[in-house]
Amino acid sequence: MKLASCVICVAALLQTGCSSMRLIDSDVASFAPASAQAIKVPAKYRFERLPSQQAKPEQQAQLESIATPVLSLFGLSRDDQAAQYSVQIEVRVQQDTVEVWESPWFGVSRHHFIGYGWGRFGRVGTVAIHTDVPAYRREVAVVMRSLPDNQIVYESRAQHEGRWSDDVAIVPAMLQAALNGFPNPPPGPRKVNVEIAR
Repeated sequence: MKLASCVICVAALLQTGCSSMRLIDSDVASFAPASAQAIKVPAKYRFERLPSQQAKPEQQAQLESIATPVLSLFGLSRDDQAAQYSVQIEVRVQQDTVEVWESPWFGVSRHHFIGYGWGRFGRVGTVAIHTDVPAYRREVAVVMRSLPDNQIVYESRAQHEGRWSDDVAIVPAMLQAALNGFPNPPPGPRKVNVEIAR
């Protein structure tokens, strides 16, 4: 039993050592209308707010402050006075509860098992523990318009589902996924992975 306990401790340490980064995998669909004039970067933009967003200025200002450094990664700089484009950003978050079984050997699973028998290091046992954990479904939407003619030149949506609740860390990664390939995104839906620190 001492040997089994040591093995469990080693497995836990290995799992901790590999947990410095986490993967935000988003399902992304982007559109750059062929009829629109191609976006030339670097470019300047200003944020556009829907009436519902104008009703919550502090919340939208926080979202825009999160989005600004991400947009700069793609050659877009904020300039409210000399903007060429408007950028509209929406975020939706839905929280659910998911029933899972947690095992020290296999992490979290929707299945459970309780086992005891001979393993590589002798007789070992493990017990899966039933628990309810929150699950978050998020969607980030980006719409860019050319200001001279108010024509949509870029539209993209990213969706992600996970157990983490920290929007401030996850939303920028999803926004980065939504802008993947900007300003000429590949056609059709795709999976985009972005790594962030835990």
